[in-house]
Parts: sequence; C-alpha cells; structure tokens
Amino acid sequence: MTAAVGAAIAPYVTDLPSLTTIYEDYELLDAEERYRLLIDLGRSLEPMPEALKTESTKVRGCSASVWVYPTRREDGRLHFLADSNAAITKGIVALVLAAVQDREPGEIATTDIAAELAPFELGRQLSSNRTQGIPNMIALVRQTAERLA
Repeated sequence: MTAAVGAAIAPYVTDLPSLTTIYEDYELLDAEERYRLLIDLGRSLEPMPEALKTESTKVRGCSASVWVYPTRREDGRLHFLADSNAAITKGIVALVLAAVQDREPGEIATTDIAAELAPFELGRQLSSNRTQGIPNMIALVRQTAERLA
C-alpha cells in the first residue's frame, strides 16, 4: 500500500449500523423497499480508492465486480474497504461487512457470518446472480482474519 493510499484510508471509521439495527428496518419493508435499503447501505461505505481496485482485491465468483481490501487499525482491529460496480451488490457487500467491521481478527475468524446474515433471507429476496458471490465474500473476509489473527 502506498503512503498516499494509507493516508487516505487511515482516518476512516465505518458508518455501518449493526446487523441488528439493519434487520429491524429490513424486516418491516416490502421487497422494493428492501432493494432501496440495500442500495442506501452500499452508499454508506466509505469511498475505496481506485488504486485498491485491482485483480488481487477482486472477489471471484461474483456476477458484478466486487473489491474488498482489508486494513488494520492502530488498535489491531480489521477495517475493510469495499466497492462494487453494481448498487445492489455493493449493498450486499456492506451487509457482509456490517457483521465484522472493526473487530479483532480472532473474533472475525470465529464469527459465522452466513448465520448472521440468515435472517435477511437474501436467497429468497434476491436473484441467484446477486447472491452467488456472497460465500466468496465471506470466505475472503474469514481467510484474511485467520491470517492476521
């Protein structure tokens, strides 16, 4: 990571609400409103510098382009930057990150992210094209945490 990129991302702290908070809103909405909620959630991700959108940060197996880049905060917690070229997919990425953002690597490694996301029933709410990359997003986050734990 270059010094300029590091300086650009160092001060960020996520604005993502907890999964519990997101779900409290999500469960009250109809299908169309749920799409809007996911799009808004994706917009809440801090900007990911273009320099970090590389083949090595690209999540494989997603129908849209998705990039996830881990950073380590001074206190040792992991903070993920992410982006997608599709609004709904970016919201799904934000939902995955809401389960783990700014936590200790050991805690992330032992978190069952899929179980945390289960109440959202994304497979029922979204097309298989939109959800096919979720396991790969989860695997990338978990592998990063395990490596750094």
